[in-house]
Amino acid sequence: MTAMSAGSRSGPAADPGERPGRAETDRWRATAEVLAEVRREPGLTRVGLARRLRLASGSATEIAARLRDLGWVTEERAPCGGRGRPTTTLTPNPDGPGVVAVDVRFEGWRAGLAGLDGVPFAVRSGPHRRRDPDSVATELDGVVGELVAQAPGPVVAVGVGVAATVVDEHFAETGGGQGWSPLDVRRIGAGPGLPVLVGNDANLAGIAEVRDGAAAGAGTALFLTVEVGIGGALLLDGRAQAGARGAAGELGHLPFGDPAARCACGARGCWTTGVDGWALARMLGEPESDAPYSYARAVLDRAAAGEPGPAAAVTSASASLARGTAGLVNAHDPEVVVLAGLGPALRAAAPEAFAVAYDDGLMAFRRALAPPVHDDAHGEDGVLRGAAAIALDHAVSAPGLAARAG
Repeated sequence: MTAMSAGSRSGPAADPGERPGRAETDRWRATAEVLAEVRREPGLTRVGLARRLRLASGSATEIAARLRDLGWVTEERAPCGGRGRPTTTLTPNPDGPGVVAVDVRFEGWRAGLAGLDGVPFAVRSGPHRRRDPDSVATELDGVVGELVAQAPGPVVAVGVGVAATVVDEHFAETGGGQGWSPLDVRRIGAGPGLPVLVGNDANLAGIAEVRDGAAAGAGTALFLTVEVGIGGALLLDGRAQAGARGAAGELGHLPFGDPAARCACGARGCWTTGVDGWALARMLGEPESDAPYSYARAVLDRAAAGEPGPAAAVTSASASLARGTAGLVNAHDPEVVVLAGLGPALRAAAPEAFAVAYDDGLMAFRRALAPPVHDDAHGEDGVLRGAAAIALDHAVSAPGLAARAG
């Protein structure tokens, strides 16, 4: 899912387990640093890791052996590079520890496994049987248990992305009628007794794009996604800005829309009221669907087939998306903008309207060097990748390694 709301924590927010003491944590700090480098650049040599982290040769050898024994990495002899003692390369163990990633969408869910590389596999999906909190939590806890049972190695954490604002270790409805107010996310993974990490869906998808997607390497990136409303995140040095209570970034509720339009959140004039599936239904004078994302996809298909009404509605939504994007660029000065969810399709359906509205909305000095607007690289896997990332971040941190060892 992508977008009921934009703000939340992007790290531990739901009972990541009993914290080890400082002494235990310190013993694992260098190991965590080595593991972080292997995640970042698989195939590094042990000698290269030692140099990069300024480790003594003996320490590097000891840590590599420890990680191999724990199952996180495999170690193979490196190709001979000339003189000097032979070294080895460290790569993620495909049969080693992993995490479960869960993406809780408005209409349904997706879940899968991920190893140290963070790439989802064994992905499954389905609609919600019921949308009340107890049913959603029970169903997804069962899915997590099934994935744990089929994992090639031990599962060490669960990462959950939710289409809502995450506050106080729960996620709360933001006014879209989901009936998830509140859902205790700790129940997802309670069966296997695993630490659960939770983040807002847009934040997590944005993190995935900054780490190895369309915004890779950007110090300041703006991520926007359209599904049920507009969600997004401002990412600084790879971290989504969360605010005082984890609820920052309600970008879809900025007053970029029609002042007369009442949003489900309770405010008037929200940007989201001119862009998503419910907005398209209002423009077409059709009933609002209880599956707004699927409805919007159908309207896009009708527009592509040449129906005048849907074509006009899609053009209006595309221009509204572009104007708001320009306003956020003026406010935040990102290096790059990434669109996800329905965003790429809306832009592609009315490219001229999007381009004109984006350019017109930018301050004059920005137009010559306007930040590029890219489609997301990870598609529907973006939230899963982000959820896997925060679960792995916890599991391979010094406290996480120390807690598991204990």
